[in-house]
Amino acid sequence: MIFWFLSGAMALVVGGFLARAAWRGADTPLPAQADYDLKVYRDQLDEVERDVARGVVPEADAARIRTEISRRILAADAGRDTRVQSTSRPAPLVLIGGIIALGAGSLALYWHLGQPGYGDLALADRIAFAEDMRRNRPSQQSAEESLPASPSTEGLSADYLALMQQLRATVKERPEDLQGQTLLAQNEARVGNFAAAAEAQGNVLRLKGADRTAKDIADYAELLVLAAGGYVSPEAETALREVLNRDEQDGRARYYLGLMMVQTGRPDVGFRIWDALLRRGPEDAAWIEPIRVQIPQVAALAGVDYEIPQTGNGAPARGPSAEDIEAASEMDAGDRMEMIGGMVAGLSDRLASEGGPPQDWARLITSLGVLGDTDQARAVYDNALEVFSGDSAALDMIRNAGERAGVAG
Repeated sequence: MIFWFLSGAMALVVGGFLARAAWRGADTPLPAQADYDLKVYRDQLDEVERDVARGVVPEADAARIRTEISRRILAADAGRDTRVQSTSRPAPLVLIGGIIALGAGSLALYWHLGQPGYGDLALADRIAFAEDMRRNRPSQQSAEESLPASPSTEGLSADYLALMQQLRATVKERPEDLQGQTLLAQNEARVGNFAAAAEAQGNVLRLKGADRTAKDIADYAELLVLAAGGYVSPEAETALREVLNRDEQDGRARYYLGLMMVQTGRPDVGFRIWDALLRRGPEDAAWIEPIRVQIPQVAALAGVDYEIPQTGNGAPARGPSAEDIEAASEMDAGDRMEMIGGMVAGLSDRLASEGGPPQDWARLITSLGVLGDTDQARAVYDNALEVFSGDSAALDMIRNAGERAGVAG
């Protein structure tokens, strides 16, 4: 309320100054057009005298010019209207209406385009706020309870519905039947009953125990997301991270992890995860088209001027390598630091805008350590840990680079 009070008061004050200027300006007489003309002609005469003094214009030509200007002065003076012209004073109601419209229009525009109640947070505060939002976000049960209780059965044949009822009854009688739980999960998902499908798939994981695969867990995580209407709950995140612990290159799990980052206030991390998936491909992967549709908006939220890359082209490693830095040892200190600094800046800009593989992030962290820029190295190191969260191989590479740069831990 304090913000709205101050904003409204400032709008009224500005409107009041404008109204005062309009009201007082009505008493100011307007000079006649002939007065402007006379002033211009007198300035022209002065200019002629200066040109004659500099020798630019001969005296004979100056005399003719003076005569012509003098004739124009006489004509303008003869046509002068000595009556004082003044502007009409606006009606008080018009001024009051203008002030109200100005204030209300400004506040309405901010309400539409701005973020009322959102503080001006520093980057570290925004990251902390996003982390807190991720830790305290709604559970799977809360998300499911906010959605319609059951899906529509419109379009399903009576025979299929009867078979579904029979399957549900059979599984209820034999809850330890792995094949029955698997069939139930598949068919509940087919009819759009994702909550029941997730429950059945959870039973599949329980029955399989240590034999469950990364695909089984990924299926369960995806069903949880679908049951929550596209929301990645803490329970779904736990399943996704288990998938990535088993297979750090699982594209489906990385897609949903990126979606979770977008939903919890870290579009920068989500953008980099999705961009890496786009570049890796393959073209026919199920998550490629959803990423193409959503990533322009996510890139805008992340502050990246982004052009969708060719799918499957990878992300070539660029930037200063160990060989580059070693070769620079033959230069003098100034040239060496300038060369390394230029290469590091180029790599840093590319990773910030386009993302890249963990090798490039590790190289950037190491290079910043060589340059002695530990603050920037630590910031890149922390960001890389977020980007490759769940990718054990990439995290090992990033942590090794952080140790070499002296920023790990």
